[in-house]
Amino acid sequence: MRRALGRLPEPLRFLINKHRELIRFAAVGGTTFLIDNGIWYALKLTFLDDKVVTAKAIAVLVAVIASYVLSREWSFHTRGGRERHHEAALFFLVSGIGIGVNLLPLYVSRHVFDLHSEVADFLSGSVLGMLLATGFKFWAMRKFVFPEAGAREPVRPLRAVPEQREVA
Repeated sequence: MRRALGRLPEPLRFLINKHRELIRFAAVGGTTFLIDNGIWYALKLTFLDDKVVTAKAIAVLVAVIASYVLSREWSFHTRGGRERHHEAALFFLVSGIGIGVNLLPLYVSRHVFDLHSEVADFLSGSVLGMLLATGFKFWAMRKFVFPEAGAREPVRPLRAVPEQREVA
């Protein structure tokens, strides 16, 4: 992967290096999005079919646990500044608030606007809720959970890889 990225044009490598943390956070978000929706649909299409919000809450909770591990070890791997137990407590507090932010559009869709379709559930629960929660969490993780940039050893920036020519 590093070799392939090293062959990218310098302006693109610069952007990737500059926004590496955000790109990694987005990749973790994409992964947890799949975890969240896979569990949510498995639950709401089986034994929690009449408790859609409860099914979503369970799915989001499982995704948050996966998100902590991936965020600490990959997205924010160079950040720190807190003892591990304090960091974990803050992560789960921020994520708990994020769960509320994530559930709010689905709750409003179901219980205020009385929308009960798969499309409304998906748009409010998976798209709007996830986008709002992701924006909040990226800001809060950098501000409160992993506040100190450079607290751990950084990953080397991408450099151009010289092309190797085949010798005939």
